[in-house]
Amino acid sequence: MLVKRRATYAGGCRSAGRLQCTSRVLSSFIFRHLSYKDAALRIGYFVFLLGVLVITLALYSALQNGEDGEVFPSVVIFAAPRPFSFRGGRPDLLGAREMLAVRSWLALGPEVTVVLFGQDSSILYLASNLGSRVTVASNIDFSFLGTPFFHCMVARSQNSSSAISVIIDPETILLPNFLIALRCAYKLDRDWFLISRTPSISNFPFLMHNTGKHWLKEDGSRVRIEKLQEHVKQELRWSNCSEKLLIAWNAGEVPLHAGILPPFLYGRGFHNSWLLHEVVLSDFRLVIDASYIASTIYPENLTYYDFWGNFSIDNGHVRWEEGVNQRLAALYGSHFLEGYDKLRKHLYFIKCSGRYAFVNAAKKVVFSTEGCNEQSFVLKLLRDQQYEMLFFLKRLLHWWIQKKWIHCILDLGNLCSPKQAFKENKQLALLDTAFTLESLLKISADNDKTVVLAVAGHNYRDMLMSWVCRLRHLHVSNFIICALDAEIYQFALLMGLPVFRDQLAPSNISFNQCHFGSECFRKVTKVKSRIVTQILKLGYNVLLSDVDVYWFNNPLPLLQSFGPSVLVVQSDEYNETGPINLPRRSNSGFYFSRSDPPTISAMEKVVKHASTSSLSEQPSFYDVMCGEGGSTRVDDNHCLEPDTNLTIHFLDRNLFPNGAYKGLWEEEDVRSACKKQGCLILHNNWINGRERKLERQVLSGLWEYDPAMRMCLQSWHQPNLTSHSF
Repeated sequence: MLVKRRATYAGGCRSAGRLQCTSRVLSSFIFRHLSYKDAALRIGYFVFLLGVLVITLALYSALQNGEDGEVFPSVVIFAAPRPFSFRGGRPDLLGAREMLAVRSWLALGPEVTVVLFGQDSSILYLASNLGSRVTVASNIDFSFLGTPFFHCMVARSQNSSSAISVIIDPETILLPNFLIALRCAYKLDRDWFLISRTPSISNFPFLMHNTGKHWLKEDGSRVRIEKLQEHVKQELRWSNCSEKLLIAWNAGEVPLHAGILPPFLYGRGFHNSWLLHEVVLSDFRLVIDASYIASTIYPENLTYYDFWGNFSIDNGHVRWEEGVNQRLAALYGSHFLEGYDKLRKHLYFIKCSGRYAFVNAAKKVVFSTEGCNEQSFVLKLLRDQQYEMLFFLKRLLHWWIQKKWIHCILDLGNLCSPKQAFKENKQLALLDTAFTLESLLKISADNDKTVVLAVAGHNYRDMLMSWVCRLRHLHVSNFIICALDAEIYQFALLMGLPVFRDQLAPSNISFNQCHFGSECFRKVTKVKSRIVTQILKLGYNVLLSDVDVYWFNNPLPLLQSFGPSVLVVQSDEYNETGPINLPRRSNSGFYFSRSDPPTISAMEKVVKHASTSSLSEQPSFYDVMCGEGGSTRVDDNHCLEPDTNLTIHFLDRNLFPNGAYKGLWEEEDVRSACKKQGCLILHNNWINGRERKLERQVLSGLWEYDPAMRMCLQSWHQPNLTSHSF
């Protein structure tokens, strides 16, 4: 018998591999050298070695191949942390919560990376302290108050190469069972959209170990994840259903929803419920609600953290931004309409009797997966592969387990439901008195009390946005906008721009017939000098720039170098030689003025002169500054206003070219030609008609805005510029 057994081992060595063969030789050696008296010990050794062999082979096979040979795909978690402060080198409570949250995300597994949207230095600090799997992205749009735009966050997330994208509140902690939900959803054969509402917990007495691999109690002792989850389930509270909604989706073949996502301001309400509503009604993707496994929590207090900090949130600004989101939710989509019936199709992801499953509560059906638990993350769907055809609860479970599952299903209505998430306040907010000129100056002006002013009507809406986007790319944030009509005012408010309304502006501004020389043009230009003078009197320097001026670089450092009692203005002279300050060659669409007595007095004279003239502002501007016929010209590029002793400097056209200088707009590559010349700006003037002006700028490539998506063009962005009607 022993001989036969040894022969079997020897034969097995030829097919079992080196590891198994070595173990068998060792076993044979022990059998030959132990005496008959040690038979019991011999058997014990054999059983022990056999057990070690089985475990070793199982681990080896799992490590080499993995079940089904599959590797879980990459997950990118996107978040927009709020800037936080420091005291004594430590982040405040907000910073501590955000850091703990991000560390909990990273602890889910090596396949998880994190992208933080932000511009503040505290966000860079956060990322630098959390390793290479955390990066900061500032290349999305932010409002003038620094709030990121939700539609840009979603677009940037969809542009990611990861298999699964997640957008989460920056203070929300993720527990390991969240990754189980993603793994289960990933195995489905449909494109999906997963949500998880986040309950709050008043006391969270746990912290993450420095290695980021396990959780600790306040005394530093390790806590099992099961104990932590048990504490969470006992302490959690459900309040606002959609305030801290987590959303996730797979990189499938269909969009999240039909239509365009409006420019919601992130964290200011409505955007989560609006998106969920549109995803459900579009019915492109399977909607999964993973709230019931309590994998996301918001800690109100960190008991081990004794520094609270001082949060500087302007409630007035927050209320205004909430009003913007409320208006957007009403104007776009069907969020304010009833449409809950289609929600009956969505699935819950729950854990009941130790097992995870998808549940359609309306149909009382459970869709099960194999191996969906903490120990085995590789899932096998039933061979049918159709989630609606998976077998019914009664065929899976014994009668006593059936009762437990039925109880779990009945409990699904006790928490926040997607239907409740739609029941936000639907009374439209009024946005007519958002910001005054004075309040915007305090917010937007730079340290030198300088602002960039644009004056625009609804007819130049897209060009205004391209101008704004260009300034954002150049990190110029000290701009404000004067709205000439109600339409552009409402549009600018909804786009998060620093806009104020000029109540004295002309009311009959034509959409397409407000070009140079028109009656509309003459009325609009007179607004500019009046608003500039008003700002100068408030103590702020002003760079007035028409929105058809393309900025290659920030010209402010050069313009500010001219000092006091000097007004610098662009020349409209097209001849390449000769004086550039001849009569009517000052361009009042681009000039820099300081808040000093000579400049203010001269600008008051311009306003008075223009008010009695039947011409546009530009002749009045020149006649006051350089005298009628250029009588106060000093040389070829300077004038002197005699009453105020203000010097008027005409800017170098190689740096500040107008639309007719050197034929730059006719160049095949306008950008390269201007770069070679050293242009700081290029004015898109000397062309008649709004349509022709817009067409020339878009086709030249000097365009920074996607009107279809309502966002600035970015390096990751695929623009759609076909929506322009030239």
